[in-house]
Amino acid sequence: MHKNRIQCPDLLGKVISAQEAANFITKGMVIGTSGFTKAADSKAVLQALADRTLNENLAITLLSGASLGHDIDGHLAENNILAKRMPFQSDPVLRKHINSGEVLFIDQHLSETAELIDNKHLPEIDIAIVEVAKINEDGSLVLTTSVGNSATFIARAKKVILEVNLSIPTSIQGIHDIYYLQEHPIRTAIPITESHTRIGTDFVPLDISKVIGVVFTDLPDSPALVALPDEKTKAIAKHLIDFLQNEVKAGRLSKNLLPLQAGIGKIANAILEGFIESDFSDLTMYSEVLQDSTFDLIDAGKVSFASASSITVSAECYERIFNNFDFYRDKILLRPQAISNAAEVIRRLGVIAINTAIDCDIYGNVNSTHLCGSKIMNGIGGSGDFARNAYLSIFVTPSISKEDRISHIVPMVAHVDHSEHDVDIIVTEHGLADLRGLAPTERAIEIIENCSHPIYKPHLKDYFQRACENGGQTPHLLKEAFDWYIQYMETGSMQALVEIEA
Repeated sequence: MHKNRIQCPDLLGKVISAQEAANFITKGMVIGTSGFTKAADSKAVLQALADRTLNENLAITLLSGASLGHDIDGHLAENNILAKRMPFQSDPVLRKHINSGEVLFIDQHLSETAELIDNKHLPEIDIAIVEVAKINEDGSLVLTTSVGNSATFIARAKKVILEVNLSIPTSIQGIHDIYYLQEHPIRTAIPITESHTRIGTDFVPLDISKVIGVVFTDLPDSPALVALPDEKTKAIAKHLIDFLQNEVKAGRLSKNLLPLQAGIGKIANAILEGFIESDFSDLTMYSEVLQDSTFDLIDAGKVSFASASSITVSAECYERIFNNFDFYRDKILLRPQAISNAAEVIRRLGVIAINTAIDCDIYGNVNSTHLCGSKIMNGIGGSGDFARNAYLSIFVTPSISKEDRISHIVPMVAHVDHSEHDVDIIVTEHGLADLRGLAPTERAIEIIENCSHPIYKPHLKDYFQRACENGGQTPHLLKEAFDWYIQYMETGSMQALVEIEA
């Protein structure tokens, strides 16, 4: 088994336990780990580190591609191992430690991390921990279900620990497209002209002298939690698909649209599922994550090719993929996130970007990261990479939640991730606001009329009308702009303010 997975003779003698590997990590180190939205994360070494350092304050800086699975971020936070984390997370325990100030979190555009490392704008990586399916005879690596920042971590780290995952078949080789950006000022164009364009290799090169340990694991990725579409998400999907069909009728898009990108989560997943019953065909994706909906669309004959940086799916879909891998092999491609999220490529391909907002304001500014302006949820992820550069930048959100106590359309968002300049379309279950070519006051009318919930619509109109009396290109009442958030924090409901105003 070892020789099948470790074909490089010089590394056969480097096999150690996860506990032995974790012992290489010492106080204050910078660690780069594979893993992108739970896919291909460290499943042994980081857990052994969490177990080893109970009540030991290691204060490491941990970099990844995106979020990790198996609750590892939470375990590390609980055991006082993390001093700083970047560029993305989604663990509720870690989130609590970040919002309490116990762990510092750097919320980065996912396209930027590798470049910041290459340009030495971040501290040097002491150890890279990367999951692989196989080590080739020359020492090069076959990755598993994501690429993320793994190739950069391998190239730039002082030392490397490899986790060989026996649960991933070696037949996965061939779906990766590893490409490195050149250094400035001699960087050339990224030569991707279609979603299926291959520009690199299906392996990651490795200087084997840097390897300090090889650990065997046999665990699948943590499954994604996929909720069935509900009435709200179905309505959002219908509004969006109707809009895209009208774009086809107007001659601005063809029946196969342009490459699609969708953020993670139940709303984005439900919207993609909506394409199954649509008239669109021969669709392609140029995205970050391949979710259940991607493979459902492939199975339905709607999507012909999908490019991303990771495969993050439910347990059922994970099994379906690897039981029928020969069918999917020529229809998917995994790239480094510096390439999957590259502004240059997104703009060139004309990607239609569909991302989820926490809330939006009446002028089209979008918050996708913070609750009530201060408390981080997950992070900006790749939504900014796509929103700024997309052919169409679309944000979706329910109009209300928490038993109608929260409106997701507000007078002014308390935290801005995507300014009005980067947002073309906003969709809720009540309708769609097409903001293209509109001035701020025109945008406000569209958003309030089409996207807000009837409970809150009169009060948004009242705020806007009174703000307009004060004049200005983007009218606001600064003394009231955040009252809805304040009321929610004080009473647990934005409706309380609405009732007071009434």
